Amino acid sequence: MATMCRAIMAKRQPKTVFSRGLRLLLGASLLPAMMTVPGNAQAAGGSTASTATPGLASSSGRAQTSSQGQGPVVVPKDLSELRIVPGDLLNVSVYDAPEFSNAYRVDPSGDLTIPLCGKVNLIGLTMTEAAKRLEAALKDGQILIQPQVNVDVAQYAGQYVTVMGEVVTPGRVPLIAPTMLGEILAEAGGVTPQAGARIKIRHGANDAVPEEEVPYSRSQSSREAASILVRPGDSVIVPRAGIVYVLGAVYRPGGYVMQEDGQLNVAQALALSGGTILQANTGGLRVIRRNPDGTVLDFPLSYSAITKGTQTPLLLQAQDIVYVPMSKVKATFSSATGIISAATSAAIVH
Repeated sequence: MATMCRAIMAKRQPKTVFSRGLRLLLGASLLPAMMTVPGNAQAAGGSTASTATPGLASSSGRAQTSSQGQGPVVVPKDLSELRIVPGDLLNVSVYDAPEFSNAYRVDPSGDLTIPLCGKVNLIGLTMTEAAKRLEAALKDGQILIQPQVNVDVAQYAGQYVTVMGEVVTPGRVPLIAPTMLGEILAEAGGVTPQAGARIKIRHGANDAVPEEEVPYSRSQSSREAASILVRPGDSVIVPRAGIVYVLGAVYRPGGYVMQEDGQLNVAQALALSGGTILQANTGGLRVIRRNPDGTVLDFPLSYSAITKGTQTPLLLQAQDIVYVPMSKVKATFSSATGIISAATSAAIVH
């Protein structure tokens, strides 16, 4: 009996050895494939359903890194408003004509040079208009019978809007497509407290084109300012608010900027100067105004009546002079011409 058992075991032994060898062989062949399985797939249960090869996986990884390294591409909100300017790099694609499909740079004259077609001027055109003009050039030159052209921007030329005057950070603001005036001012940090109530816009570099004036308020929304479009090459000038002069019997005589959106009355101007001193003749308050034609207006006012509410404070204009005399006698001998001369030497108080 023992001899028979040993004989049976001897017959089964080769199968066991073969089975172990097969497992070792399969394990060795599957090991590289298991090593290429992403870590998240192994953590999820060791699934090996993905059949991507190591070479393709690494190539995809490099492409993704390269794409991320290029950074974001700034695209205008409204492509229909985008106009071609010198320096733009355009991708021109001609259907069924790969010999014409290429990237072309717009020269300083605004021309695009197409093989066999010559120069085609595209300056100031939209992408759609440029495509139609190129189609017409290829057809008129008898190069293609029914050309179908698509134009896209591969690289925008450096375009700017110059912002000057009373803004936080004056200088050049990069601009690709027409943008609302409010957004341009926001890019420049906003207007300063000394900014006036009107903003000037100079369109293009042509000095013969008149400037456009737009009312602008820091405290109230202006529909007109919100609807104004600023284009590349324009200049935005934010002038300083007007200056009024407070002279005579006040604590801080000098020139004061008309803040609060350019609205300033007599009572506010006197408050900015610290108010009147004890020796002031508040009943002899005067406002001197010089007109553009050279004439001078003299407005007699009563500060005491203004404080009591019986007289409405006069609304001042730029370059107005508020004069508070010391006494009735001195007020009699103070001429308007002498007051204007004193204002020219007054310091501007910020």
